[in-house]
Amino acid sequence: MKKFEILSFPEFSDQRGTLVPFEFEWLPFLPQRVYFVTATENSMRGGHAHILEEEIFLASSGSATLVVNDGAGDQEILLDARTKGVHVKTGCWHELRNFSPDAVIFAFSSTKYIPGEANYVTDKEVFLSSNS
Repeated sequence: MKKFEILSFPEFSDQRGTLVPFEFEWLPFLPQRVYFVTATENSMRGGHAHILEEEIFLASSGSATLVVNDGAGDQEILLDARTKGVHVKTGCWHELRNFSPDAVIFAFSSTKYIPGEANYVTDKEVFLSSNS
């Protein structure tokens, strides 16, 4: 079973601009936190798998590459539209790379922030060995 899925959100446009709504009942979980991610040139963000938390990532501006691995190998997904999100479930490695200079990645989280290592597998080799 895949531990990630691509989601689509509606966009409404007219002469004034566009609107992309996020009705919480459309989401696979009720968000407990939202946050934005930016990065400096050549930076990588994330680089872990969550034990307790699910997340949805989308580009609110610019673009970035989301690398996911649910034990079946790395898959790259370009985040480049406000209407395309990726739902990353628990136990799925994820990292963000290749940020455009104007990239702002928007994230919905299923949990409030959990500090420390209680929610993270941060060593990819450990992650891969436990999913083989």
